[in-house]
Amino acid sequence: MAALLAERAASSSLAGRHSTTLRSFEGFRAAAPRVTVHVCRQPAQTVRRQPLRIECARVGGVEIPNQKRIEYSLQYIFGVGHTTAKAILVETGIENKRTRELSEEELTNLREEVDKYTVEGDLRRFNALNIKRLRDIGCYRGRRHAVGLPVHGQRTKTNARTRKGKIKTMPGKKK
Repeated sequence: MAALLAERAASSSLAGRHSTTLRSFEGFRAAAPRVTVHVCRQPAQTVRRQPLRIECARVGGVEIPNQKRIEYSLQYIFGVGHTTAKAILVETGIENKRTRELSEEELTNLREEVDKYTVEGDLRRFNALNIKRLRDIGCYRGRRHAVGLPVHGQRTKTNARTRKGKIKTMPGKKK
Protein backbone atom coordinates (compact mmCIF):
# COMPACT_ATOMS: atom_id res chain seq x y z
CA MET A 1 0.00 0.00 0.00
CA ALA A 2 2.85 2.36 0.79
CA ALA A 3 4.30 1.67 -2.66
CA LEU A 4 0.99 2.65 -4.24
CA LEU A 5 1.05 5.95 -2.36
CA ALA A 6 4.61 6.63 -3.43
CA GLU A 7 3.73 6.03 -7.10
CA ARG A 8 0.75 8.35 -6.89
CA ALA A 9 2.83 11.04 -5.22
CA ALA A 10 5.49 10.80 -7.93
CA SER A 11 3.03 10.96 -10.79
CA SER A 12 0.98 13.72 -9.23
CA SER A 13 1.57 17.35 -10.01
CA LEU A 14 1.71 17.95 -6.25
CA ALA A 15 4.86 15.89 -5.86
CA GLY A 16 7.21 18.85 -6.01
CA ARG A 17 5.56 20.91 -3.29
CA HIS A 18 6.71 20.88 0.32
CA SER A 19 3.29 21.52 1.92
CA THR A 20 1.72 18.40 0.49
CA THR A 21 0.40 16.11 3.18
CA LEU A 22 -1.05 12.67 2.96
CA ARG A 23 -4.51 14.13 3.37
CA SER A 24 -4.36 15.73 -0.06
CA PHE A 25 -4.04 12.36 -1.78
CA GLU A 26 -7.09 10.40 -2.83
CA GLY A 27 -5.86 7.15 -1.35
CA PHE A 28 -5.31 8.55 2.15
CA ARG A 29 -8.30 6.84 3.73
CA ALA A 30 -7.51 3.52 2.09
CA ALA A 31 -3.86 3.70 3.18
CA ALA A 32 -4.59 4.61 6.79
CA PRO A 33 -4.11 1.64 9.07
CA ARG A 34 -7.33 0.23 10.44
CA VAL A 35 -7.51 -0.23 14.13
CA THR A 36 -10.06 -2.64 15.42
CA VAL A 37 -11.13 -2.19 18.96
CA HIS A 38 -12.54 -5.20 20.68
CA VAL A 39 -15.08 -4.27 23.28
CA CYS A 40 -15.14 -6.73 26.10
CA ARG A 41 -18.59 -7.41 27.33
CA GLN A 42 -18.89 -8.44 30.87
CA PRO A 43 -21.33 -11.19 31.64
CA ALA A 44 -24.75 -9.81 32.53
CA GLN A 45 -25.08 -9.41 36.25
CA THR A 46 -28.22 -10.67 37.86
CA VAL A 47 -30.25 -7.92 39.46
CA ARG A 48 -31.52 -8.73 42.90
CA ARG A 49 -34.97 -7.39 43.50
CA GLN A 50 -36.35 -6.41 46.84
CA PRO A 51 -39.54 -8.12 47.93
CA LEU A 52 -42.63 -6.10 47.01
CA ARG A 53 -43.42 -3.54 49.67
CA ILE A 54 -46.62 -1.57 49.93
CA GLU A 55 -45.59 2.08 50.13
CA CYS A 56 -49.00 3.64 50.72
CA ALA A 57 -52.50 2.53 51.60
CA ARG A 58 -55.31 3.82 49.40
CA VAL A 59 -58.25 5.25 51.33
CA GLY A 60 -60.92 7.52 49.87
CA GLY A 61 -59.19 7.61 46.48
CA VAL A 62 -55.97 9.00 48.01
CA GLU A 63 -52.72 7.26 48.87
CA ILE A 64 -52.13 8.00 52.53
CA PRO A 65 -48.56 7.84 53.89
CA ASN A 66 -47.38 4.58 55.35
CA GLN A 67 -44.97 5.85 58.01
CA LYS A 68 -47.34 8.25 59.81
CA ARG A 69 -50.01 7.53 62.37
CA ILE A 70 -53.54 7.01 61.08
CA GLU A 71 -54.89 10.17 62.70
CA TYR A 72 -52.51 12.28 60.60
CA SER A 73 -52.50 10.08 57.50
CA LEU A 74 -56.26 10.48 57.10
CA GLN A 75 -55.80 14.25 56.92
CA TYR A 76 -54.18 13.82 53.47
CA ILE A 77 -57.72 13.27 52.17
CA PHE A 78 -59.40 16.51 51.06
CA GLY A 79 -62.31 17.09 53.42
CA VAL A 80 -60.90 15.16 56.38
CA GLY A 81 -59.39 17.36 59.07
CA HIS A 82 -58.16 16.64 62.57
CA THR A 83 -61.61 16.39 64.16
CA THR A 84 -63.05 14.21 61.40
CA ALA A 85 -60.01 11.90 61.50
CA LYS A 86 -60.47 11.43 65.25
CA ALA A 87 -64.20 10.75 64.74
CA ILE A 88 -63.41 8.14 62.07
CA LEU A 89 -61.00 6.36 64.43
CA VAL A 90 -63.58 6.36 67.23
CA GLU A 91 -66.31 5.01 64.93
CA THR A 92 -64.16 2.20 63.57
CA GLY A 93 -62.60 1.38 66.94
CA ILE A 94 -59.09 1.35 65.48
CA GLU A 95 -56.26 2.48 67.72
CA ASN A 96 -54.00 5.25 66.46
CA LYS A 97 -51.07 3.23 65.11
CA ARG A 98 -48.93 3.63 62.02
CA THR A 99 -50.55 2.98 58.65
CA ARG A 100 -48.16 0.18 57.74
CA GLU A 101 -49.19 -1.73 60.88
CA LEU A 102 -52.87 -1.90 59.86
CA SER A 103 -54.36 -5.24 58.91
CA GLU A 104 -56.39 -5.63 55.71
CA GLU A 105 -59.60 -5.86 57.75
CA GLU A 106 -58.85 -2.56 59.54
CA LEU A 107 -58.11 -0.87 56.23
CA THR A 108 -61.44 -2.08 54.85
CA ASN A 109 -63.25 -0.66 57.91
CA LEU A 110 -61.46 2.68 57.43
CA ARG A 111 -62.43 2.82 53.75
CA GLU A 112 -66.07 2.13 54.56
CA GLU A 113 -66.13 4.82 57.26
CA VAL A 114 -64.45 7.43 55.03
CA ASP A 115 -66.98 6.67 52.27
CA LYS A 116 -69.75 7.92 54.58
CA TYR A 117 -68.27 11.44 54.37
CA THR A 118 -68.24 13.82 51.41
CA VAL A 119 -64.56 13.93 50.46
CA GLU A 120 -62.18 14.59 47.56
CA GLY A 121 -63.83 15.03 44.12
CA ASP A 122 -67.40 15.17 45.41
CA LEU A 123 -66.54 17.87 47.93
CA ARG A 124 -64.57 19.91 45.37
CA ARG A 125 -67.48 19.66 42.94
CA PHE A 126 -69.95 20.66 45.68
CA ASN A 127 -67.88 23.77 46.54
CA ALA A 128 -67.46 24.73 42.88
CA LEU A 129 -71.21 24.42 42.27
CA ASN A 130 -71.97 26.61 45.30
CA ILE A 131 -69.63 29.33 44.05
CA LYS A 132 -71.11 29.05 40.54
CA ARG A 133 -74.62 29.42 42.00
CA LEU A 134 -73.58 32.58 43.86
CA ARG A 135 -72.08 34.03 40.69
CA ASP A 136 -75.15 33.19 38.63
CA ILE A 137 -77.61 34.89 40.97
CA GLY A 138 -75.34 37.94 41.05
CA CYS A 139 -75.28 38.44 44.82
CA TYR A 140 -72.51 40.39 46.57
CA ARG A 141 -70.50 37.25 47.44
CA GLY A 142 -70.85 35.95 43.88
CA ARG A 143 -69.60 39.20 42.38
CA ARG A 144 -66.62 39.24 44.75
CA HIS A 145 -65.78 35.68 43.68
CA ALA A 146 -66.06 36.67 40.02
CA VAL A 147 -63.78 39.70 40.40
CA GLY A 148 -61.31 37.82 42.61
CA LEU A 149 -61.61 40.01 45.69
CA PRO A 150 -62.11 39.03 49.35
CA VAL A 151 -65.62 37.77 50.03
CA HIS A 152 -66.08 38.18 53.77
CA GLY A 153 -65.69 41.93 54.23
CA GLN A 154 -61.91 42.20 54.60
CA ARG A 155 -60.16 45.45 53.74
CA THR A 156 -58.71 45.78 50.25
CA LYS A 157 -56.88 49.10 50.37
CA THR A 158 -53.66 47.63 51.72
CA ASN A 159 -53.91 43.87 52.20
CA ALA A 160 -55.86 41.11 50.38
CA ARG A 161 -52.80 40.06 48.36
CA THR A 162 -53.89 36.42 48.47
CA ARG A 163 -57.07 37.16 46.52
CA LYS A 164 -55.81 40.07 44.41
CA GLY A 165 -52.51 38.49 43.38
CA LYS A 166 -49.16 40.16 42.80
CA ILE A 167 -49.03 43.96 42.91
CA LYS A 168 -49.56 45.59 39.52
CA THR A 169 -48.04 49.09 39.64
CA MET A 170 -50.08 51.83 37.98
CA PRO A 171 -48.35 54.84 36.41
CA GLY A 172 -49.29 58.15 38.02
CA LYS A 173 -50.99 56.54 41.01
CA LYS A 174 -49.15 58.55 43.74
CA LYS A 175 -50.94 60.65 46.34
